[in-house]
Amino acid sequence: MELIKIDVRTGRANLLRDKFELIALGITAETKKPAGLLGQVDKALGGQIAKLLALGDFKAKANSTAMLYANGSMPSERILLVGLGDEKKIDMETLRKAAAVCSKESVGVAAQKIAIDLTWCIDSKFDAHLLGQTLTEGLHFGAYKWDQYFSKPAEGAKEAKKFAALLIEPAKDAKQFAAGSKIGSVIGSAQNWGRTLANQPGNVVNPPVLAGIAKKMAGENKIKCTILDEKALAKKGFGGILAVGSGSASKPRLIILEYKGGAKNAKTVALVGKAITFDSGGISIKPSQGMEDMKLDKSGGVAVMATLRAIAQLDLPINVIGLIPSAENLPSSTSFRPGDIVKTYNGKTVEIQNTDAEGRMILCDAIALAAEKKVDAIVDIATLTGACMVALGRYKAGLMSNNDEFIKQLQDAAKVSGEAVWHLPSSDEYLDEMKSKIADLKNTGSRWGGASNAAAFLGQFAGEIPWAHIDMAGVDLFESPKSFSAIGSSGYGVRLLTAYVRSLCKK
Repeated sequence: MELIKIDVRTGRANLLRDKFELIALGITAETKKPAGLLGQVDKALGGQIAKLLALGDFKAKANSTAMLYANGSMPSERILLVGLGDEKKIDMETLRKAAAVCSKESVGVAAQKIAIDLTWCIDSKFDAHLLGQTLTEGLHFGAYKWDQYFSKPAEGAKEAKKFAALLIEPAKDAKQFAAGSKIGSVIGSAQNWGRTLANQPGNVVNPPVLAGIAKKMAGENKIKCTILDEKALAKKGFGGILAVGSGSASKPRLIILEYKGGAKNAKTVALVGKAITFDSGGISIKPSQGMEDMKLDKSGGVAVMATLRAIAQLDLPINVIGLIPSAENLPSSTSFRPGDIVKTYNGKTVEIQNTDAEGRMILCDAIALAAEKKVDAIVDIATLTGACMVALGRYKAGLMSNNDEFIKQLQDAAKVSGEAVWHLPSSDEYLDEMKSKIADLKNTGSRWGGASNAAAFLGQFAGEIPWAHIDMAGVDLFESPKSFSAIGSSGYGVRLLTAYVRSLCKK
């Protein structure tokens, strides 16, 4: 489903003699005069870089760029300077975004063959394997462009059909750098696949269509896929999923993906993702402003699908179950209503107070199924609450869990992946908010602590199994283009969940 074919390789090159359509070089904010590699390129360019720095027009702030042109003085046509900011503050996420800036700028000018050296100017303090992975993930992320529904290209726009990048390898640990880059390509490709799927509108992807896409992906990656349709859901008692999907002509589905890379008796992790293909709020209908983005309410489920794709392609020695409950939440004469009492998969009853609190109703069924399978750990991920976005903005996802060690594992995975999380509580006082006077639970609490209340609700379906909840509301999309990203789905969660699963394999 990627629209631009992306190929990233590692190696060495003579940037003064070899021909590329674009050369990208990192530069720190401390740089006052060109030196080293930058000095050699500056000399070939007749002092253009020195003049730029002397004028102060380019301060090398993180993610800033300056495009220079060789005009025949070098075989390569364009030289892109990419700001890294203060050298002391440079970390893996700085470099990931800088790489994404490189590829986005390259795609913007339809440069199909580029060379990138972002780290020539900084101390080689980073692990070579992780560095190769991180830079490659960034290149995939920035090269992503979703324009499949335009009838023709915008006037003057340059079309990029493919993108090939040579990552200049470090002098030391070149093999590790290359090995990391290969992993980065798998993860980056899976994330872009997920972004395209998440971006699809509700009239293109509904629950049955999403199930079909999951089945096709599973078949291509040797993953077992089972689809439960509305009849099977009713027979087995998945009342939460059925209730949410009851108002739509597109009936709900439960997608079950099983990857068996480990031994039969090896530990099994369950990844659960919310996939509401469109969320109007149901009878408790949302305001019209911004409702068009509710096609992205399937982002958690898509992240799980894309993670399974990456895990399978990396051939990880672990067993993983992906559970993706999917429904379309629409108002109609058959919709579930405020005041309804719904019996969920594990027998708990829920009083519906707001049909727009639908995500927890489909997730609770899937989490209960994971618990029934006696998996060793459960992670659910969802665009669940506006309250989480109010608390954390668009920069971090909320992380809640019943297990302190689990929290630490996911925090470590967040550091590796660059997909940030922030630990929020979900203890018993929040569960008290979710107790009903006429049923076991209700699906909303008070107006305060909404993200924690929702997590406490979900935790009731995991039992004693180590469980974590990631509320990715707010980090699921870019509302406007960024220097390192196109507008639309961020693909959040794919790198995070893959990093978590890979950490279990290392242990």
